[in-house]
Amino acid sequence: MKTNSQPGGRRSFHLRENAQLYLIMLPVLLHIFIFSYIPMYGIIIAFQDYFPGKPFFSFTDTNWVGFKHFIEFFNGPYFGRLMRNTFSLSFYFLVFGFWVPILFAVLLNELKSGIFKKYVQTASYLPHFISNVVVAGMVLSFINTDGIINTIVKMFGGTPVAINTEAGYFPAIYTITSIWKSFGWSSILYLAAMSSVDPHLYEAAKMDGANRLKQILHISLPSIRPTILFLLIFAIGSLFSANSEFILLIYNPMVYETADVIGTYLYRDGLLGGQFSLGTAVGLFISVINFTLLYFANTLSRKYSDYALW
Repeated sequence: MKTNSQPGGRRSFHLRENAQLYLIMLPVLLHIFIFSYIPMYGIIIAFQDYFPGKPFFSFTDTNWVGFKHFIEFFNGPYFGRLMRNTFSLSFYFLVFGFWVPILFAVLLNELKSGIFKKYVQTASYLPHFISNVVVAGMVLSFINTDGIINTIVKMFGGTPVAINTEAGYFPAIYTITSIWKSFGWSSILYLAAMSSVDPHLYEAAKMDGANRLKQILHISLPSIRPTILFLLIFAIGSLFSANSEFILLIYNPMVYETADVIGTYLYRDGLLGGQFSLGTAVGLFISVINFTLLYFANTLSRKYSDYALW
């Protein structure tokens, strides 16, 4: 007869004790399995000349082409531009936008007025819930020749500029808009981490003569260090995943030089152009790059700090 001291008994006891937790996790695990793992079966069309309606596996109808579509993308005329734009837009957002939620959360944590703090916090969340279509419409209306930006320029005697057709302005427009839309929502994790700090630490720091800045540097920021590192690892792992949906809504052929990214290329040539095998090959290639960056960032974090994803 098995007892709880035996491996089988311990496993059985563990399952009974945590049955409710596993049931809570079950819908999430099913969602991940259905929408993230089962579709991975379709990756094989990256190595085929696939057309809708053809079977994935067939001795007569499946045309295996190996790495043909990968090579076609690498040797294509847009490969350099797509890689450069995708990386640069994500890198700008990482450099200029990653620290904004951290700073906002720290400043918000320092507010003493409960009502004003809740108002600011709620107002900062609102842009996250605005549809990309609405935000894109707002941005386009602002940067048009007769938009609010050029109206202000003319008020000060300047010459209006067609910002929406100037490729050089696109990275700034994308970065600023993305930061505005996401910084409030991204600050939630940092605020949650700081809310778990023992208030006695701040009181002890005050008694030792620490001012607000020193309390932030030695208590607030160290308390959210694990969160910062985890999110930084994820951010580095998505350097080749710009917000293609938003870019599709605000770009035009005049700004392709700085706005055309891998996601928009896949939409035009892969989906609308019917080149499903090419699109799958490009998507697989970018996924491998992102995973490599994620693994590299996690390795560095584990080596130089006490925090890592695995």
